[in-house]
This record gives sequence, structure tokens and C-alpha cells, in this order.
Amino acid sequence: MEAFALSSERLDIGALLAELDDPASGALVVFYGRVRNCHQGRAVTALDYHAHLKLAEKQGRGLLEELHIAHPACRIVARHRTGFLQIGELAFWVGVTSAHRAEAFAACEDCVRLVKRRVPIWKREFYADASDAWLEQTPLERTE
Repeated sequence: MEAFALSSERLDIGALLAELDDPASGALVVFYGRVRNCHQGRAVTALDYHAHLKLAEKQGRGLLEELHIAHPACRIVARHRTGFLQIGELAFWVGVTSAHRAEAFAACEDCVRLVKRRVPIWKREFYADASDAWLEQTPLERTE
């Protein structure tokens, strides 16, 4: 299984956790990014995630390769949803295992921050007042 992937289907947490199963790992840190019902004071009813699939997965895999260099003692798996998601649905998941917790926490935080900053995934929010908006994204950083 790829360390980074996009999915239009619901994420199978059991399968992702099984992928990280390692008896040498004493730490497992997991981030669940869920669709929330508000943003900047506005009532949100749903989200729609879009991505340039080929570019986003290439960027995500490269980013995880960089993270493995920065955190060699960690195993990192990340998944991001695409498509229409309801309030409470899981949109983004990162799991990290390591022998010790400090390295796993650091790698998880780095992964979440960098995926949000560098992977071309765009989010459209739908609001309770029947309006919608594409949220401004941070431009992709150069990784060369």
C-alpha cells in the first residue's frame, strides 16, 4: 500500500492501522481531520474536495519521502479524501509509528502541516445560507 494516497471512498481506519502494525513500535500517533460545522463564524453544511490526482499523489509521496529522511525512525501513512463530504466525515488521516512518542508526534505534526501546505487539494465549503465558497489555498512550495 502507498504511504500517501487520495481516496474518493471512505477511509478504512482498520486497514490503515493494520498497515502500521509493528511490534517494535512503542508509539502510535494518529491525526483525524474531520469536516466541522463552522468556519470563521459561518455555519458549514458540507465540503467538496478536489485535487489534481496525479500531481497531488506525486507531491504527497515526495513529501512523505522527505519526512522519512527527517524522521528516519518513523513509519508514516497519510490519506486524504476527495469528493463531497458531510459534517463529521473523516477528510484527512495521518498515522505515525515509532519506537518512542516524541519522534512520532513530531513526524505527525510535520506531515499534517506539509500536506496542507504543499499538496494540491482544493476545498469548497457549503454554508447554511445556501451559499458556497472555494477556500484560498497556500501556493505549492517548490521542492527542488
